[in-house]
Amino acid sequence: MRGLLYSLLPLLLLFLQPWETQLQLAGPRCSTGPLDLVFVIDSSRSVRPFEFETMRQFLVGLLRSLDVGPNATRVGVIQYSSQVQSVFPLRAFSRREDMERAIRALVPLAQGTMTGLAIQYAMNVAFSVAEGARPPEARVPRVAVIVTDGRPQDRVAEVAAQARARGIEIYAVGVQRADVGSLRAMASPPLNEHVFLVESFDLIQEFGRQFQGRLCPRDLCNGVDHGCEFQCVSEGFSYHCVCPEGQQLQADGKSCSRCREGHVDLVLLVDGSKSVRPQNFELVKRFVNQIVDFLDVSPEGTRVGLVQFSSRVRTEFPLGRYGTAAEVKQAVLAVEYMERGTMTGLALRHMVEHSFSEAQGARPRELNVPRVGLVFTDGRSQDNISVWAARAKEEGIVMYAVGVGKAVEEELREIASEPAELHVSYSPDFSTMTHLLENLKGRICPEEGIGAGTELRSPCECESLVEFQGRTLGTLESFLNLPLAQLTARLEDLENQLATQK
Repeated sequence: MRGLLYSLLPLLLLFLQPWETQLQLAGPRCSTGPLDLVFVIDSSRSVRPFEFETMRQFLVGLLRSLDVGPNATRVGVIQYSSQVQSVFPLRAFSRREDMERAIRALVPLAQGTMTGLAIQYAMNVAFSVAEGARPPEARVPRVAVIVTDGRPQDRVAEVAAQARARGIEIYAVGVQRADVGSLRAMASPPLNEHVFLVESFDLIQEFGRQFQGRLCPRDLCNGVDHGCEFQCVSEGFSYHCVCPEGQQLQADGKSCSRCREGHVDLVLLVDGSKSVRPQNFELVKRFVNQIVDFLDVSPEGTRVGLVQFSSRVRTEFPLGRYGTAAEVKQAVLAVEYMERGTMTGLALRHMVEHSFSEAQGARPRELNVPRVGLVFTDGRSQDNISVWAARAKEEGIVMYAVGVGKAVEEELREIASEPAELHVSYSPDFSTMTHLLENLKGRICPEEGIGAGTELRSPCECESLVEFQGRTLGTLESFLNLPLAQLTARLEDLENQLATQK
C-alpha cells in the first residue's frame, strides 16, 4: 500500500499544484519588450470570496509568464467597487515576488461596481508618469486589462473612449454575469481580439493563455506562404498584409494599388465644434490624412481642399494650393481646432458658393471633373441644413456624410447624395472610425468613364476647334455636293435611323 502511495504521489502533486503554475509551464516566459501593464480588478460584492481567490491566482499565474523589470514590463494593479484603490502602482515593484506578495495580501472592497470610475482613475492616475508610466515620447505601449463580473453602475463608453484616445489599449474580460454591451463599449478595436467572455472564474485561465499569446506573438509571416505584395505583419495568432503609404490593400487582402488614376476635386468639411474635443480633433486630422493616402493627389489628378466649421467657417486650404499628398497631409496636421458651435448649414453654403469656384482651384465645369464634398460631423447642426444640402446636389456635387458619436442620422442622410446607403457612414466613437476608410476608398475614387484615366482637353483649345471645324465642314461639303434627289434621300435615311434608335 505504501509503495502504491509513493508511486501515485508525483501524480497527486501535479493535480494539487495551483493552476497558475500550470500556466507558467505552458510555455517559455514572454519577452514583450517595454510595456506598461495595469490590471483593473472588479472587487464588488457580487464577486464571491472563492471567485476572488481564483482571480487572485489568475493574476499571479499571468505575472509568472511576463518578463517583469524596470526596462521591460512594468505592472500595476488597481481594484474597484464603489471606490477605487491602488493595490500597487507601476513604479512600486521591479521583482515579480514583491508583486505576488502584494496580490496575495489583497482584501476585497465588496461594494458597488463603478467601472467607469476605475477607468477614469487608470487613465488619469495609474498611467501617469508620477505613478511609474513611461512618458509618451518614449512610445512604450500602455495596456489596461479590466476584469469584471457584472454590469457597471456608471457610464463607461465615454471615459473608455477618452482612455483609448490617449493611447491606452484596453482588454475587457467578462466573467459569468458580465454585460457584453459594456465590455464592447470599453474594449479597443478590433473587438474580437480585445473582448473576452468566460462562463466562470474557474475558466479565466483561458483568457490568460490567449492574452499571453497576444503579448508573445509568433512571427507567422516567416512560417506561412502569405503572398503579400508589399509586407506581411504578424499580429498575435494571425497576420495581415500592408501596403506602402499612398496605396491601398485590394479586396484579395494581398495586392496593393493606389486609388485608380483619375481626376477629382475633393473638398472636406470638418466639424471643429467644442463637442468634438481637442484629443478627438487630432484623431479626425489623422483620419483625413488616411483618406489622402489613397488618393492620387496632383494638379492634374485629385485636388484636395479643407474647410473647418463651428460657429463660423474657415477655409484651411483651397483646392488649388497643394499639388502633392505630402503637402496636403502636412497642412492638415497644422490645422488648429476652432471649438464653439456647429453651423453645418453655413459650412455647406460656404462650400457651394466658394470652395468649388475656379478662384479656389476647382477645374472648369466643361472639363467634367467630378466634384466631391465630404462632411465630417459629430452632432446636430445648430442651423438649417436643408437649403444648402439640396443646393449642393443641384450643383452636381457628390456629397458624402460621415457621422461620429452623437451625429444625427436624419441630417447625415439629408446631406448625402442618393442612395444614402452608399454615401452615409457612421462610427460610435472617434477611436474606432478608421473602419470607415475601406468603404470610402471604393466610393470616392472616380469610376471608369467620369474622368478616370482620360486626358482632359478643353473644347475651346485651338486643336479641338480646328478638329471640330474640319469634321463639320467636311460633312457639309459632302452634303452640298450631292444632287437634290440624293440629298433628299440621304436626309430621309437619317430620319429613319433616328426613328429606329428611339
